[in-house]
Amino acid sequence: MSKMQNVRGTYDLYGEAKRKMKKVIATASNVVEKYGFEEIETPIFEFTEVFSRNLGDTSDIVTKEMYCFEDRGGESLTLRPEGTAGVVRSFISEGMQQNLPVKLYYAGPMFRYERPQKGRQRQFTQFGVELLGVESPQADIEVIAMAYEFIESLGLEGNVTVEINSLGDAESRAAYREKLVAYLQQHYDELSEDSKSRLERNPLRVLDSKEECDKAVVANAPLYQDSLNDSSREFFQQVLKGLDLLGIKYRVNNRLVRGLDYYSHTVFELVTDKLGAQGTVLAGGRYDGLVEQMGGGKVAGIGWACGVERLSMLLEGGVDLPRPIAVIPVGEDVSEKALEIAYRLRRAGFRVEHSYSGNLKKRMTKANKANAVKAVIFGSDELNQDMVTIKDLDSGEQKTVSLHNLIEELR
Repeated sequence: MSKMQNVRGTYDLYGEAKRKMKKVIATASNVVEKYGFEEIETPIFEFTEVFSRNLGDTSDIVTKEMYCFEDRGGESLTLRPEGTAGVVRSFISEGMQQNLPVKLYYAGPMFRYERPQKGRQRQFTQFGVELLGVESPQADIEVIAMAYEFIESLGLEGNVTVEINSLGDAESRAAYREKLVAYLQQHYDELSEDSKSRLERNPLRVLDSKEECDKAVVANAPLYQDSLNDSSREFFQQVLKGLDLLGIKYRVNNRLVRGLDYYSHTVFELVTDKLGAQGTVLAGGRYDGLVEQMGGGKVAGIGWACGVERLSMLLEGGVDLPRPIAVIPVGEDVSEKALEIAYRLRRAGFRVEHSYSGNLKKRMTKANKANAVKAVIFGSDELNQDMVTIKDLDSGEQKTVSLHNLIEELR
């Protein structure tokens, strides 16, 4: 097999697909910056411990999906499989806890070794936000509202549903874990091998299983809401009340969980069935135990992330570039002047299509193919009089104008 092709699970991004992804990232950035979030860029690879310590040795990401390698110094490094761990590592190592709250967002490539499918590749782009240092439900409300406004700004609100649940505090989680383990042990023989191994170390992961046998068992598992203590119930009600106040529609999904131990209270997903089977396009939650687990202080946190590819696939229609101006010299003796005029127009903010060769007919054909809105046409006779012809390529109308007034005329 030739090595001059893509590695499985990767792809080349250009043209319409790249424009759509740029639109998703630009839209998200514009929305979250209105909420006071500032961009952070962390390294694409980190010490393996940054991910294995926070994602846990029972998660699929750590056990099956991470791209790990040893560098020349013998250190174990890993290409980042998600964004939160690197941001929290930076939060701790850069001493950001001195100025709480901290609002950060990121966009960039992530890497997971999993079976490629529609909207999911081994190298994929993720956009995410992290809000650190706010314990009150107001942070949950604002972060979910921000996610919904982002989806709404993409024109997708009619195709996406907000699903939300509460995992409660540590006491509630421990109570639920005990009930869940007791229930799952009664159905041990019906579980998949993966779920049997998770049962001892991370039983909540069984609730996320995609195996049909596990789904059948989970369908009758205890509900998380029945294990919430009074303070956790009150916290969740405050979040829902805030969403009601803002007019954000949601659906409480009592089966929605996060398997990792540092998650607490609010978890949420934005889901759609527009990609076939119902799929998650954005997911988040509160992770009050993560900073402490990674060696920092006791700092509350909440955030969300989305797959940019999956969202860009939901965008209808194209993402058009501004229509260019075509610069068309007639005769080789004015080719240098064409270069100068094109440069001036670009400096003035226009997108310019400048063919490097060809007669008038060929250059006009290229201008139409580039969807140019106007053509600036000139030969040596016109330039000797400091004049050029502007042709409207939609109407066919044309007029002669002074070269000195060209930019004003085109505006």
